[in-house]
Amino acid sequence: MATEDTYLTQEGEDALRRELKELRDTRRPALAQRLKEAAAQGDLKENADYHDAKEKLGFIEGRVQQIESILQSAIVVDSSQPSDEVRIGSTVVIQEAGEDFDEEYRIVGSAEANPRERKISEKSPIGSALLGNRIGEQVKVKTPDGVIKFKIVDIR
Repeated sequence: MATEDTYLTQEGEDALRRELKELRDTRRPALAQRLKEAAAQGDLKENADYHDAKEKLGFIEGRVQQIESILQSAIVVDSSQPSDEVRIGSTVVIQEAGEDFDEEYRIVGSAEANPRERKISEKSPIGSALLGNRIGEQVKVKTPDGVIKFKIVDIR
């Protein structure tokens, strides 16, 4: 089974490295201590603190493994040089056909996508449709709600 490449911007790699450090250096040791203290209280069957700490520690271990895996295989994209076409790391200003306001998105790898922060994956319908296009070009995006047309207003 072929694996798909995972892309990260430098900003995304830095954020994952900070999160990994926080998990390893602060949160995991604190929960391990809490688990040890809860276990010392005896009778683990009805010890809510013990079960809560154990569950949270499991989530942290899973996230640590996930981040390590992403960082080990990710391709970090250099987006520091300006480009006249949309690529991973680009901030794109678009305008939907028939609308009079602009929308701004940053195209990022799927591991750092966060729609609330207007960071969309290069694999998302809008992100993949925008890749490789230039200012002034019209782009059609097939979405679950139908086809949407955008014009690329700016690329940063």
